[in-house]
Amino acid sequence: MIIVTTDFVPGKEVKELKGFVRGNTIQSKHIGKDILAGLKTIVGGEISEYTEMMDEARQKAIGRMVEDARAKGANAIIATRLESSTVMQNASEIIAYGTAVYVE
Repeated sequence: MIIVTTDFVPGKEVKELKGFVRGNTIQSKHIGKDILAGLKTIVGGEISEYTEMMDEARQKAIGRMVEDARAKGANAIIATRLESSTVMQNASEIIAYGTAVYVE
């Protein structure tokens, strides 16, 4: 599956528009890692527990978006975007969305 943030795939021609596709997930870390993350806010630096959590969430959301596109017969997703939002303390939603197309 070709995934791009542009409105076209360089060197390819869009033959068919398949429609809007998306994938999302809500992620949180367990309490032990959350405590460690809280301690890191005191001393500063990257909070790797949350970096890992958000990376995992992005990969799941993109994977689900790709599944949606495949189900529609697409071989590419253009205009791909990622957004995140907090749904509760220490839990974030990631949504990946774009336009599914068939390119040659």
